[in-house]
Parts: sequence; structure tokens; C-alpha cells
Amino acid sequence: MEEVLKFLQGAQTFYLATVEGDQPRVRPMGFVMIYKDRLYFSTNNTKPMYNQIKANPKVEFCAFGPGGQWIRISGKVAFDSDADVQEKALETSPQLKGMYSVGDGKFTLFYFEKGAKATIEGFQGGKKEITL
Repeated sequence: MEEVLKFLQGAQTFYLATVEGDQPRVRPMGFVMIYKDRLYFSTNNTKPMYNQIKANPKVEFCAFGPGGQWIRISGKVAFDSDADVQEKALETSPQLKGMYSVGDGKFTLFYFEKGAKATIEGFQGGKKEITL
């Protein structure tokens, strides 16, 4: 899981794909952390993305990193709005403090459930699979 975190942090921007009905939706993301042995991301529960994930928790992230490699992470995600997770996210990424605070009613984090798959590939070949 640490390798996945480092890849995403190195890419700085990664993309989340959800679906809305039969329409794929993709957006850039930048926050990621490991906490309690889970890979967490953040959102605002007033955004369409939140409702898309509620309707269909199967998502996929993709990022292109240095050296011609990319990562795909797919699986089911679950929401977590516990205060301790929010505090850790704000500590990990202080820029989130400009948008959210613990218990504000909109700050929501989500994580991949066990069994999600990360795949790292590259133009030079090779493929590495990591189960989260």
C-alpha cells in the first residue's frame, strides 16, 4: 500500500472515474493518505461525485508518473466521516483546512475496501499488481 501512496503522491494529480447513470465522470484529485491500513481520499458530500459513489461505489483511479509508468486502482470504496479520520486528513494535508473542518457536516473521506487492486505498468513493459 505504501508503494501505491508514493506513486500517487509523486504524480501529484490523479484522476477518479465514477459513473452517473450510464455516463462516466472523471475528475482530478490530489489528496491521498494511509490511515488505519486504508488508502483514503477526500470529498465534499454536497458534490455530484459523492452521490455518484453512493449510487455505485465501484470506482477507478488513474495516474501517470515519472519514467513512463502509470497506475490504475479499482475496487469498491466506502465513506468514513469519523472525527479521527478527518483530523488525520487535515494534519496530513493542511491545505484542506481552507475548505473543511472536523465535524463541519460536509467533509467526507472515503477509502478502498479490502480486495481493491492496484496495477502499475509502463511503456517499457512489465506489470505489477498490488492488492489493497
